[in-house]
Amino acid sequence: MIRVLVASASAVARAGLETLIAADDELSVAGGASDLDSLARQVEALQPDVVVLDFESETEEAVNSIQAPGGEAPPVEVVALAADARGAWVAEALRSGLRAVLPRDARAGEIRSAIKAVAAGLVVLHPEVVEALRVAPSAPDQDPSSPAAAELTPREQEVLGMLSEGLGNKTIAYRLGISEHTVKFHVASIFSKLGVGSRTEAVTVGVRRGIIML
Repeated sequence: MIRVLVASASAVARAGLETLIAADDELSVAGGASDLDSLARQVEALQPDVVVLDFESETEEAVNSIQAPGGEAPPVEVVALAADARGAWVAEALRSGLRAVLPRDARAGEIRSAIKAVAAGLVVLHPEVVEALRVAPSAPDQDPSSPAAAELTPREQEVLGMLSEGLGNKTIAYRLGISEHTVKFHVASIFSKLGVGSRTEAVTVGVRRGIIML
């Protein structure tokens, strides 16, 4: 039996996903989460096999919120239902640890099949998503001449810029409208990607490589 945790800010969407999961004899609903903080807690407490994400604009933050310290891939397989399948977003999401990306209007059978596939170790991309990846332009926020800029996500670059201002996690979380827990994972991921062990080192490397300006 594959245990699935459903995460969505919409109670209606969450209930619908839980119903279609429960209708399959091979799947069971392990629990639900309505925001990023509860998602991280539920993953740790319930240890589901698969997480289905249905956040319209916080998918990257959701994946980061369940990453292990240091920015490693999430401890569970992740399926995202995306309102916008832009290639740049999907590529970054896959690097963050997603195993499947489907449009939000995917059919019940497609969602159930994706859950089973990722539980078996496969990667699932809807044809629309594959097409978006093929035609997507390079991310405009990144300077291709900067190795570090190619590694840090746009959100991580934002966080690094705020670190250069000497801001703490709580203030950064408030400014970005995300949880403090998520900020901690962004910082850990920045440290890992830049090969540094402190905020001062991260800012120094960021300035030297042209990712941020003081």
